[in-house]
Amino acid sequence: MRIAVPNKGRLHEPTIDLLERAGLHLENGADRKLYADTVDPDVSVLFARAADIPEYVADGAADLGITGYDQVREARVDNVSELLDLEFGRCRLVLAAPEDGDIESVADLEGGTVATEFPNITREFFAETGVEPDIVEVSGATELTPHVEMADAIVDITSTGTTLKMNRLAVVEEVLASSVRLFGRDDVLDDPKVEEVRTALSSVKQAEGKRYLMMNVPESRLEDVRDVIPGMGGPTVMDIAGEEAGEGKVAVHAVVDERDVFETITEVKKAGASDVLVTEIERLVE
Repeated sequence: MRIAVPNKGRLHEPTIDLLERAGLHLENGADRKLYADTVDPDVSVLFARAADIPEYVADGAADLGITGYDQVREARVDNVSELLDLEFGRCRLVLAAPEDGDIESVADLEGGTVATEFPNITREFFAETGVEPDIVEVSGATELTPHVEMADAIVDITSTGTTLKMNRLAVVEEVLASSVRLFGRDDVLDDPKVEEVRTALSSVKQAEGKRYLMMNVPESRLEDVRDVIPGMGGPTVMDIAGEEAGEGKVAVHAVVDERDVFETITEVKKAGASDVLVTEIERLVE
Protein backbone atom coordinates (compact mmCIF):
# COMPACT_ATOMS: atom_id res chain seq x y z
CA MET A 1 0.00 0.00 0.00
CA ARG A 2 1.61 3.25 -1.15
CA ILE A 3 0.50 6.61 0.23
CA ALA A 4 1.27 9.80 -1.73
CA VAL A 5 1.94 12.82 0.51
CA PRO A 6 3.08 16.43 -0.13
CA ASN A 7 6.84 16.66 -0.58
CA LYS A 8 7.11 20.29 0.59
CA GLY A 9 5.12 23.38 1.46
CA ARG A 10 2.71 24.10 4.29
CA LEU A 11 1.10 20.63 4.13
CA HIS A 12 4.31 18.59 4.31
CA GLU A 13 5.23 18.81 8.01
CA PRO A 14 1.66 18.39 9.38
CA THR A 15 1.17 15.35 7.15
CA ILE A 16 4.41 13.69 8.26
CA ASP A 17 3.58 14.47 11.89
CA LEU A 18 0.15 12.86 11.48
CA LEU A 19 1.64 9.70 9.99
CA GLU A 20 4.15 9.47 12.84
CA ARG A 21 1.46 9.92 15.50
CA ALA A 22 -0.66 7.28 13.76
CA GLY A 23 2.17 4.77 14.17
CA LEU A 24 3.35 4.85 10.54
CA HIS A 25 6.88 5.88 11.42
CA LEU A 26 9.00 6.68 8.37
CA GLU A 27 12.28 4.86 7.96
CA ASN A 28 15.32 7.08 7.28
CA GLY A 29 13.36 10.33 7.48
CA ALA A 30 11.49 12.27 4.81
CA ASP A 31 14.00 14.83 3.50
CA ARG A 32 14.91 14.97 -0.20
CA LYS A 33 13.52 11.51 -0.94
CA LEU A 34 11.04 10.18 -3.47
CA TYR A 35 10.00 7.18 -1.40
CA ALA A 36 10.19 6.10 2.23
CA ASP A 37 9.35 2.82 3.91
CA THR A 38 7.41 2.75 7.15
CA VAL A 39 7.56 0.43 10.14
CA ASP A 40 4.66 -1.41 8.54
CA PRO A 41 6.27 -3.55 5.81
CA ASP A 42 3.06 -3.32 3.78
CA VAL A 43 2.93 0.50 3.71
CA SER A 44 5.30 2.92 1.96
CA VAL A 45 5.17 6.65 1.29
CA LEU A 46 5.60 8.48 -2.02
CA PHE A 47 6.52 12.19 -1.91
CA ALA A 48 4.98 14.36 -4.62
CA ARG A 49 3.73 17.87 -5.34
CA ALA A 50 0.40 18.42 -3.60
CA ALA A 51 -1.23 19.28 -6.92
CA ASP A 52 0.02 16.05 -8.54
CA ILE A 53 -1.15 13.66 -5.84
CA PRO A 54 -4.72 13.12 -7.17
CA GLU A 55 -3.32 12.07 -10.55
CA TYR A 56 -0.74 9.79 -8.91
CA VAL A 57 -3.53 7.99 -7.09
CA ALA A 58 -5.86 7.87 -10.09
CA ASP A 59 -3.12 6.51 -12.35
CA GLY A 60 -1.97 3.82 -9.90
CA ALA A 61 1.39 5.27 -8.84
CA ALA A 62 -0.09 5.39 -5.33
CA ASP A 63 -3.11 3.75 -3.73
CA LEU A 64 -3.94 6.45 -1.18
CA GLY A 65 -3.26 10.17 -1.18
CA ILE A 66 -3.17 12.97 1.36
CA THR A 67 -3.66 16.47 -0.06
CA GLY A 68 -6.06 19.39 -0.13
CA TYR A 69 -9.66 18.96 -1.23
CA ASP A 70 -9.09 21.88 -3.61
CA GLN A 71 -6.37 19.89 -5.39
CA VAL A 72 -8.64 16.86 -5.77
CA ARG A 73 -11.45 18.98 -7.17
CA GLU A 74 -9.11 20.76 -9.59
CA ALA A 75 -7.65 17.47 -10.86
CA ARG A 76 -11.15 16.24 -11.81
CA VAL A 77 -10.22 12.60 -11.36
CA ASP A 78 -13.24 10.33 -11.43
CA ASN A 79 -11.89 7.12 -9.90
CA VAL A 80 -10.93 8.28 -6.41
CA SER A 81 -13.06 8.65 -3.29
CA GLU A 82 -12.63 10.67 -0.13
CA LEU A 83 -12.04 8.53 2.97
CA LEU A 84 -11.39 11.02 5.78
CA ASP A 85 -11.27 14.75 6.45
CA LEU A 86 -7.97 15.27 8.29
CA GLU A 87 -9.07 18.74 9.42
CA PHE A 88 -5.86 20.69 8.88
CA GLY A 89 -4.64 22.94 6.09
CA ARG A 90 -7.99 24.73 6.11
CA CYS A 91 -8.37 27.44 3.51
CA ARG A 92 -10.90 28.98 1.15
CA LEU A 93 -10.89 29.43 -2.58
CA VAL A 94 -12.46 32.85 -3.13
CA LEU A 95 -13.46 35.18 -5.92
CA ALA A 96 -11.80 38.53 -5.21
CA ALA A 97 -11.57 41.89 -6.98
CA PRO A 98 -9.91 45.28 -6.37
CA GLU A 99 -11.36 47.08 -3.35
CA ASP A 100 -11.91 50.30 -5.27
CA GLY A 101 -13.12 48.66 -8.49
CA ASP A 102 -16.50 48.08 -10.08
CA ILE A 103 -16.77 44.35 -9.34
CA GLU A 104 -19.16 43.92 -6.41
CA SER A 105 -20.96 40.71 -7.35
CA VAL A 106 -20.50 37.62 -9.49
CA ALA A 107 -22.86 39.05 -12.09
CA ASP A 108 -20.54 42.02 -12.62
CA LEU A 109 -18.03 39.65 -14.25
CA GLU A 110 -20.23 38.80 -17.22
CA GLY A 111 -17.91 39.24 -20.20
CA GLY A 112 -14.99 40.09 -17.92
CA THR A 113 -11.74 38.26 -17.20
CA VAL A 114 -10.83 36.11 -14.19
CA ALA A 115 -7.28 34.92 -13.49
CA THR A 116 -6.65 31.78 -11.44
CA GLU A 117 -4.43 28.80 -10.77
CA PHE A 118 -7.62 26.70 -10.50
CA PRO A 119 -9.28 26.93 -13.92
CA ASN A 120 -11.41 23.78 -13.57
CA ILE A 121 -12.92 24.78 -10.23
CA THR A 122 -13.41 28.32 -11.50
CA ARG A 123 -15.22 27.18 -14.64
CA GLU A 124 -17.49 24.94 -12.57
CA PHE A 125 -18.26 27.81 -10.21
CA PHE A 126 -19.24 30.21 -12.99
CA ALA A 127 -21.17 27.51 -14.84
CA GLU A 128 -23.35 27.12 -11.74
CA THR A 129 -23.95 30.88 -11.55
CA GLY A 130 -24.74 31.28 -15.23
CA VAL A 131 -22.12 34.03 -15.61
CA GLU A 132 -19.58 33.67 -18.45
CA PRO A 133 -16.26 35.46 -17.96
CA ASP A 134 -13.03 34.63 -19.77
CA ILE A 135 -10.94 32.33 -17.52
CA VAL A 136 -7.19 32.92 -17.73
CA GLU A 137 -4.88 30.33 -16.15
CA VAL A 138 -1.80 31.73 -14.41
CA SER A 139 0.92 30.14 -12.28
CA GLY A 140 1.76 32.22 -9.24
CA ALA A 141 1.29 35.88 -8.26
CA THR A 142 -2.42 35.64 -9.08
CA GLU A 143 -3.25 38.57 -6.78
CA LEU A 144 -1.20 40.94 -8.95
CA THR A 145 -3.14 40.34 -12.18
CA PRO A 146 -5.96 42.85 -11.55
CA HIS A 147 -3.39 45.59 -10.87
CA VAL A 148 -1.55 45.05 -14.17
CA GLU A 149 -4.79 44.90 -16.18
CA MET A 150 -4.53 41.17 -16.90
CA ALA A 151 -7.83 40.42 -15.19
CA ASP A 152 -10.86 42.05 -13.61
CA ALA A 153 -10.90 39.57 -10.71
CA ILE A 154 -9.18 36.45 -9.43
CA VAL A 155 -10.04 33.11 -7.91
CA ASP A 156 -7.35 32.25 -5.39
CA ILE A 157 -6.68 30.51 -2.09
CA THR A 158 -6.78 32.44 1.17
CA SER A 159 -6.30 31.28 4.75
CA THR A 160 -6.38 34.48 6.79
CA GLY A 161 -7.13 37.08 4.12
CA THR A 162 -3.91 38.96 4.84
CA THR A 163 -2.44 38.59 1.34
CA LEU A 164 -5.67 39.81 -0.23
CA LYS A 165 -5.72 42.88 2.00
CA MET A 166 -2.06 43.63 1.28
CA ASN A 167 -2.90 43.63 -2.42
CA ARG A 168 -6.04 45.75 -1.93
CA LEU A 169 -8.39 42.95 -2.95
CA ALA A 170 -11.81 42.26 -1.44
CA VAL A 171 -13.66 38.94 -1.36
CA VAL A 172 -16.69 38.95 -3.64
CA GLU A 173 -17.82 35.39 -2.93
CA GLU A 174 -16.50 32.10 -1.55
CA VAL A 175 -15.96 29.48 -4.25
CA LEU A 176 -14.84 26.46 -2.21
CA ALA A 177 -13.93 25.56 1.38
CA SER A 178 -11.00 23.17 1.59
CA SER A 179 -8.99 21.11 4.07
CA VAL A 180 -6.58 18.21 3.78
CA ARG A 181 -8.26 14.87 3.07
CA LEU A 182 -7.30 11.21 2.80
CA PHE A 183 -8.60 9.69 -0.41
CA GLY A 184 -8.11 6.42 -2.25
CA ARG A 185 -8.46 4.88 -5.67
CA ASP A 186 -11.80 3.13 -6.03
CA ASP A 187 -10.37 -0.27 -6.98
CA VAL A 188 -8.41 -0.60 -3.71
CA LEU A 189 -11.05 0.57 -1.24
CA ASP A 190 -11.93 -3.01 -0.25
CA ASP A 191 -8.33 -3.80 0.69
CA PRO A 192 -8.19 -4.33 4.49
CA LYS A 193 -4.97 -2.30 4.62
CA VAL A 194 -6.90 0.78 3.43
CA GLU A 195 -9.20 0.54 6.43
CA GLU A 196 -6.21 0.00 8.73
CA VAL A 197 -4.61 3.21 7.49
CA ARG A 198 -7.88 5.15 7.68
CA THR A 199 -8.53 3.93 11.23
CA ALA A 200 -4.98 4.78 12.32
CA LEU A 201 -5.26 8.35 11.04
CA SER A 202 -8.81 8.74 12.35
CA SER A 203 -7.77 7.59 15.83
CA VAL A 204 -5.23 10.42 16.02
CA LYS A 205 -7.82 12.98 14.96
CA GLN A 206 -10.35 11.61 17.45
CA ALA A 207 -7.83 11.99 20.28
CA GLU A 208 -7.02 15.63 19.54
CA GLY A 209 -8.39 17.96 22.19
CA LYS A 210 -9.30 15.07 24.50
CA ARG A 211 -7.94 14.15 27.95
CA TYR A 212 -8.19 10.97 30.00
CA LEU A 213 -9.31 11.43 33.61
CA MET A 214 -8.74 8.81 36.32
CA MET A 215 -9.90 9.18 39.91
CA ASN A 216 -10.88 7.26 43.02
CA VAL A 217 -14.44 7.70 44.26
CA PRO A 218 -16.24 6.41 47.37
CA GLU A 219 -18.96 4.04 46.20
CA SER A 220 -21.48 6.05 48.18
CA ARG A 221 -20.64 9.13 46.06
CA LEU A 222 -20.43 7.39 42.68
CA GLU A 223 -23.72 8.71 41.31
CA ASP A 224 -22.80 12.27 42.34
CA VAL A 225 -19.53 12.02 40.42
CA ARG A 226 -21.20 10.48 37.38
CA ASP A 227 -23.61 13.40 37.24
CA VAL A 228 -20.84 15.98 36.80
CA ILE A 229 -18.58 14.17 34.31
CA PRO A 230 -19.07 15.34 30.70
CA GLY A 231 -17.56 13.61 27.72
CA MET A 232 -17.93 10.49 25.62
CA GLY A 233 -20.71 8.37 27.03
CA GLY A 234 -20.61 7.40 30.68
CA PRO A 235 -17.46 6.90 32.74
CA THR A 236 -15.88 3.48 33.22
CA VAL A 237 -16.10 2.20 36.80
CA MET A 238 -13.69 -0.45 38.08
CA ASP A 239 -13.06 -2.13 41.42
CA ILE A 240 -9.86 -1.27 43.27
CA ALA A 241 -7.84 -4.19 44.59
CA GLY A 242 -8.15 -4.52 48.35
CA GLU A 243 -11.35 -2.49 48.63
CA GLU A 244 -14.39 -4.30 49.99
CA ALA A 245 -17.47 -4.03 47.77
CA GLY A 246 -19.98 -1.55 49.11
CA GLU A 247 -17.58 -0.13 51.70
CA GLY A 248 -14.55 1.29 49.86
CA LYS A 249 -13.68 3.19 46.73
CA VAL A 250 -13.91 2.47 43.03
CA ALA A 251 -11.76 3.75 40.15
CA VAL A 252 -13.54 5.99 37.66
CA HIS A 253 -12.07 6.67 34.21
CA ALA A 254 -13.51 9.10 31.64
CA VAL A 255 -12.59 10.87 28.41
CA VAL A 256 -13.40 14.59 28.39
CA ASP A 257 -12.70 17.57 26.17
CA GLU A 258 -9.55 19.43 27.11
CA ARG A 259 -11.53 22.66 27.54
CA ASP A 260 -13.69 20.96 30.20
CA VAL A 261 -10.84 19.54 32.31
CA PHE A 262 -10.44 22.43 34.78
CA GLU A 263 -14.14 22.68 35.58
CA THR A 264 -14.56 18.89 35.68
CA ILE A 265 -11.77 18.43 38.22
CA THR A 266 -13.33 21.09 40.44
CA GLU A 267 -16.76 19.45 40.24
CA VAL A 268 -15.63 15.85 40.83
CA LYS A 269 -13.57 16.94 43.84
CA LYS A 270 -16.67 18.60 45.29
CA ALA A 271 -18.60 15.38 44.62
CA GLY A 272 -16.10 13.32 46.61
CA ALA A 273 -13.44 12.19 44.14
CA SER A 274 -9.77 12.02 45.11
CA ASP A 275 -6.41 11.13 43.51
CA VAL A 276 -7.46 12.70 40.21
CA LEU A 277 -5.03 12.07 37.36
CA VAL A 278 -5.18 13.72 33.92
CA THR A 279 -3.24 12.32 30.95
CA GLU A 280 -3.03 13.04 27.23
CA ILE A 281 -4.50 10.60 24.70
CA GLU A 282 -2.40 9.69 21.69
CA ARG A 283 -5.03 7.73 19.77
CA LEU A 284 -8.72 7.06 20.26
CA VAL A 285 -10.60 4.41 18.27
CA GLU A 286 -14.35 4.76 18.49
